[in-house]
Amino acid sequence: MIHRKSQLTFDMSKYLGQQSSDMENSSTPNLGLGSSEPCCDIFPLDGRSSSEHLVEGSIVAVKAIIMGTIILASIFGNLLVIISVVRFRKLRNITNFLLVSLAFADFLVAFVAMAFNASVVLYGKWLFGYRMCDAWNSFDVYFSTASILHLCCISVDRYYAISEPLLYPQKITQKTIAIMIINCWLWPGVISFLPIFLGWYTTEEHLQFRRSHPEECEFVVNKVYAIISSSMSFWIPCSIMLFTYYRIYNMATQQQRVLLNGSNEMLTLDKQYGFRRSIKNKKHSIPDDSDPDNQLRRNYSRPVRSVTYAPELGLPPLKDKRVLKFKREHKAAKTLGIIMGAFILCWLPFFTWYLTLSLCGSKCRSPDILTDVLFWIGYFNSTLNPIIYAYFHRDFCEAFKKIILCFVCSKRAATFASENIVRFKFAQRTNSKIERGGKNQSLNLPSRSPSCSFTATQV
Repeated sequence: MIHRKSQLTFDMSKYLGQQSSDMENSSTPNLGLGSSEPCCDIFPLDGRSSSEHLVEGSIVAVKAIIMGTIILASIFGNLLVIISVVRFRKLRNITNFLLVSLAFADFLVAFVAMAFNASVVLYGKWLFGYRMCDAWNSFDVYFSTASILHLCCISVDRYYAISEPLLYPQKITQKTIAIMIINCWLWPGVISFLPIFLGWYTTEEHLQFRRSHPEECEFVVNKVYAIISSSMSFWIPCSIMLFTYYRIYNMATQQQRVLLNGSNEMLTLDKQYGFRRSIKNKKHSIPDDSDPDNQLRRNYSRPVRSVTYAPELGLPPLKDKRVLKFKREHKAAKTLGIIMGAFILCWLPFFTWYLTLSLCGSKCRSPDILTDVLFWIGYFNSTLNPIIYAYFHRDFCEAFKKIILCFVCSKRAATFASENIVRFKFAQRTNSKIERGGKNQSLNLPSRSPSCSFTATQV
């Protein structure tokens, strides 16, 4: 990824330096008393008015709020995914193991890549030295690529679950998932730590510039690295995901059509079977029954009951286990399809800009604001994934609710416990004073208990 230093005009260090130089050049500071100039002119702010700096400061504050919200939401949401699968047995299946690994990658994107990027955007320069710049660039490429590769593996898993449901347990085993996860964490290192720390990703001129300017952390790449890194990080995984979900959509449509036709055929047979039984029952009704009303009930009650006799034909029920499993698989595929759509919307603009700018070279320039926006739109994908789980996956939604409720209750219980300790110590001191006074009395304060008695049961 390309990191370009954001040029912010609101720099507090420059402002303080200008103030100190003005104080040294003037033996008597001008406080603005008796002067026709405005009072705010005694604070020279790089030749601009205080209103301009107020606007710039407000922009910085808005940026900090937006980036902080994205970072915290990503950390909190992905932790919820990890805890949900670990805590609740119902969510422990091989597909969700991939989701846990994806959530861990997204968590690290927020904790490492987003946090350092936010510091560059807010301060306008790199604060952590030459080697830390290489480390940050490596972690940024590594975790972002790992997240994308996990989405690619999840799409392949869903493809086999829909296309070959009978062979899926034999093909996609725990060993297969483990191999997928290991590859998702190993391959990003090929385009991150190795070429970045060895200097293969850029030119010698840029390396010399960085050594002489350690406050700069621009990630300028050569054309070869741009093509290889963007292909491994985005273009190849994205092509695989588009192919698999296109195939999944076609197969899901065909299977749904077959299920609907099969259901209609069973319903038709059921009606015909019931109708034939009603005719048969009419022929075999007892004519010489003494009660004509009883005879009428016998003729017409059996055909009504015969509608429920469809299982006698050997027909499976409409909602058997296969149909329910089919619906679960398609719901999961739909959720993951939405995740893939969000991934493309978030990362496609960035990688298009990244490859175009790298191949164009010095002829093309990008505004700093565009660079920041494209980066954070890509980062936002790590925040969207747990939100999509909670909205479209009922089991994850219930697990999230129980974890949050359990956390709130534990906090409340800790507060009540501390209050009871204080009340107990106060009662002890009061009782000791009463005993020293010779009075055979004691003060007993009722202990309070939290009203929340939630136990996190398994989903």
